[in-house]
Amino acid sequence: MSIEFALSPDQIALQQGAREFATTILKDVRPAIRQFGKPDERFYATRPFHEKAVDAGFVKGLFPKAFGGTEVSTLDFAIAAEELAAVDVNVPSTLLGTGLGVKPIIFFGTEGQKKRFLPDFIQDGTKLAALAFTEVTGGANFDAADPRFGVKTFATLEGNEWVINGEKHYTTNGTGWDGKNCHLYAVVCRTNPNKGAQESLAVIMVPGSDPGVKVTGLLDTVGHRASISPRMKFENVRVPAGNIIGEPGDGIRIVSTNFAWTAALIGAACVGVMRTAFAHALQFAKTDSRSGPHPIIEYPTVGYMLADMKMRIEACRYLTWKACQQFDRTQGTEHELAVMTKVFCSETCVDVVYDAMRVVGVDSYTDMHPLAELMNDAMCFPLYDGGNMGARRRQLHSILKSPGYDSLAAARVA
Repeated sequence: MSIEFALSPDQIALQQGAREFATTILKDVRPAIRQFGKPDERFYATRPFHEKAVDAGFVKGLFPKAFGGTEVSTLDFAIAAEELAAVDVNVPSTLLGTGLGVKPIIFFGTEGQKKRFLPDFIQDGTKLAALAFTEVTGGANFDAADPRFGVKTFATLEGNEWVINGEKHYTTNGTGWDGKNCHLYAVVCRTNPNKGAQESLAVIMVPGSDPGVKVTGLLDTVGHRASISPRMKFENVRVPAGNIIGEPGDGIRIVSTNFAWTAALIGAACVGVMRTAFAHALQFAKTDSRSGPHPIIEYPTVGYMLADMKMRIEACRYLTWKACQQFDRTQGTEHELAVMTKVFCSETCVDVVYDAMRVVGVDSYTDMHPLAELMNDAMCFPLYDGGNMGARRRQLHSILKSPGYDSLAAARVA
């Protein structure tokens, strides 16, 4: 009995459809945003492309069929994400940002919470959600057992309401399309300043229309130029007690599962970026002689470098597929492969894009060359969505030292 890597007819159709969408629609994103100097202006300029992504069904894929979505598996989402990211990382990042905001409800919410919060996004697919996770002092120690450290956004229960106070940044999608907040936030907070994360970390859903939710600033990043990263302030924000997902202390599991989902998908985005960088380098090597007697691909050093780049791209693709399949088949309970995929593929992506730049030479370091933009995009992957240093220390290290850890378990998951 063999292990089958071939895509199904439905997956091939999905791949081809995503590729066509990227090459006909998303190809215009970079030219559209280059004329704008401010991050919010660049983000708003992507709205027409996002609306077309909604029309193409990409947003509905995030949601369960019971609520009007199409419930695309993580693996199938990865197949599409590679095609999208090979052309543009900005619009896919907005889709992923909404996923981060709604997946806590989808994975852990009650039926009542799903009925309250999810239909809005089906009725109007352009609505945005956001995960308000990262503290202004950093997010790596979100699960700190010592209450003196970790998350400093607090929710206090007053009667039948949570009162939330705190500040966040890198809140992808947090501005909404008009700078006046997105539709819904999943706010990571603590319910007791005297208890550590194991007892008090929580995820509470906050509508963006609620008083006290404010955008206080914008962070301008050198890559992912049209992905919005605002600072947010939650000042005496009152929401119903029933807006908490699970119970205080469940936040660690909710956040970890959320980031495992995106970690697996980031592997696909990395493959897309690497694929495009490789294509640029290969085309250059086959057509440019650098004033020499023949195209530079004839030199073994260039050929060997291109071969190494292609091997790493293929390895990352299949690690991504495996991680996504494992996440789906374990219903999100297994995180090791997903986190490893994010770390390995993101760092490999930087290496591969840099090697592509080495093939092309100094011209690739100008704003006239697509590899410079790809490198800025690639540099983001190891740093965002749970930086790789923190992922190694807080997630992979914890998994490895846990009692009963089985180093062969990932290889056996069907």
